[in-house]
Amino acid sequence: MTLALLISLATIKNANAQDDPWQESMRYLQYSPRYFGPSAFPIPELRSGYIETRWEVELRGEYHECTGDRTKDIYARAFIPIAKGCAGFEVSYILYEYYNTTLEIVEERHAAGRYWKSGAHGDVIVSFFYKLLKSDKWADIMIEATLKTASGNRLADARFTDAASYWFNMNTGRDLYRNADRTSFIRLQGLVGFYCWMTNEIVHRQNDALAYSAGISSGYGNLTFHADMAGFYGYKGNGDRPLQLRTKVNYEYQKNILSFRYKHGIKDYLYDTFSLAYIRCF
Repeated sequence: MTLALLISLATIKNANAQDDPWQESMRYLQYSPRYFGPSAFPIPELRSGYIETRWEVELRGEYHECTGDRTKDIYARAFIPIAKGCAGFEVSYILYEYYNTTLEIVEERHAAGRYWKSGAHGDVIVSFFYKLLKSDKWADIMIEATLKTASGNRLADARFTDAASYWFNMNTGRDLYRNADRTSFIRLQGLVGFYCWMTNEIVHRQNDALAYSAGISSGYGNLTFHADMAGFYGYKGNGDRPLQLRTKVNYEYQKNILSFRYKHGIKDYLYDTFSLAYIRCF
């Protein structure tokens, strides 16, 4: 009787393993931007060295495209200033992600499948900002500390990592030109910092990277334009060195902002991204 029970349990276990072969493949997942979905490894935003003094609530639709992968996201963000812009708090979240990949991408990433009928949801990202220096003569300097939680799902499809990440950086910006009433400006800005994420490896449990960005912003009346190159440089060289060209155009009318973004992936970030957002300021 006991022998029959053991044989039955072994048969069920083998049947489940055959039904779910992806469970064995998950240990081959590469925890790097090149082999995951477009939102699994966020590249830190370039924030120009200062902290906004207004509350902001944003809802954004995004479309990511690369060879073999089409992804659509709904993204939400809320920013709360503290002490009139001396500090700030921000939380963001991908509410829904729909994706459809080819079999080639599935094989390359060791993923379970090409899509998930219910879609996926992303990681909650919490950021804290603190102003170090505000100087028209020298520069504005701000530090950021961010935690990406392990709340995203569909790790099996290599969409979100189900592992924590964090990064620290220093943002700086300086005006090259600004008119008297501050309705027109040209500004240089940059970022440097440390980026770390957990992996599925037994020996090297985390990957460390240098985060960086440099860009320019300008404004005239209700329009602002931003462009920068941003990325991070991991030490493993396993697809962990993404680079993006990012552009953004904002139009503001009575505390309502329409924002269009285009991001071009370079090197280990394979996606081109188009997005349209509505931001309400308070």
